[in-house]
Amino acid sequence: MKIYIAGKIGNEEEKAFLEEVTALCEKLGFETFLPHRDVGLCQGIEDVGRIFEGDIINGFQGVDLVVAVLDGLHVGAGTAWELGYAYAKGVNAIGIKRDEPVSEAIDYLSAILLGSMEVVGSMEKLKEKLVSLKS
Repeated sequence: MKIYIAGKIGNEEEKAFLEEVTALCEKLGFETFLPHRDVGLCQGIEDVGRIFEGDIINGFQGVDLVVAVLDGLHVGAGTAWELGYAYAKGVNAIGIKRDEPVSEAIDYLSAILLGSMEVVGSMEKLKEKLVSLKS
């Protein structure tokens, strides 16, 4: 099973948590695709085509699940797009939001986004959910 890891990469803390989520998935025996690790970062407008092709055209091939980090005051345009794309392709998603209960974040996460996936509140809950998918 291949998991696409989605989330903001605006700072080192965000990148580090995406890598932690990836490590958990790999430890559980899943194949992962982590865009900033597997394709690289966009340094300017000249990288847009390379990033889109690498992240979406190639990165989504064979994906069975998206795990999306939803921490912060907004999800991020790329993460929201990836989740919508996954939904349109029939790929399930699990969100993880550790910084506050989902019930308190509905104003900026949107009912549409929340209605498209299950959201867990901790790494332990994410692990439980992933383990249940393996059995």
